[in-house]
Amino acid sequence: MQKMRILLIALCLGTLCGQVSYSGAGDRILLLGDSMMASNRGSGQSVAAVIEAAVGQDVSDRSVAGARYFYNLPITGKLGLRLTEQYQKGQWNWVVLNGGGNDLLFGCGCSKCAKMLDRLVSKDGLRGAIPSFIANIRKTGAKVIYVGYLRNPGVQSPIKACKPAGDELDRRLTRMARGDAGITFLPMSDLVPSGDRTFHQSDLIHPSVKGSRGIGARIAHVIKK
Repeated sequence: MQKMRILLIALCLGTLCGQVSYSGAGDRILLLGDSMMASNRGSGQSVAAVIEAAVGQDVSDRSVAGARYFYNLPITGKLGLRLTEQYQKGQWNWVVLNGGGNDLLFGCGCSKCAKMLDRLVSKDGLRGAIPSFIANIRKTGAKVIYVGYLRNPGVQSPIKACKPAGDELDRRLTRMARGDAGITFLPMSDLVPSGDRTFHQSDLIHPSVKGSRGIGARIAHVIKK
């Protein structure tokens, strides 16, 4: 239980835990997700800020640290902790998001996660909470970039055991994206070189400023193409 408390506290390190929207009449990019997206927001160096600078468009950032697809408490939706509730209606050209990592970490401890993975996205990429959410977004006409997670740099950390489940999630999301030209799955599994701690904060969970820059740059490259 103590370890779980430490991990929950760590989710908010380096980020404001609430949503911050830069929404304006000209916005065309919506960003959703968990602490991987929200990290470094307080210093103005989050993933959203990197995208804004690179593409010259405002980004409405609705990401919230600790967000999941599955929560039992009804209040979590209003706080943005239920990831699907972060979506905000608008004439978006792009919806950029990540998610599922906290469901694997806290829902099954990144160990026996077969059932949780199936709830998130089936092996063929066609069913589950993520494909359903993405399908609803695509009905609005927006293109979707689903962003994978950074990997542990090869040292001991609270999420080192999550690699197998994370790799399987990436495979399933790749299959999901193949069925729709308007969906891009953008992996981050190769962004962190082995042994390089500089892409993570000291907790080795959340991205450092350098990590957020790397993530944002990859996303911006897809948008600019």
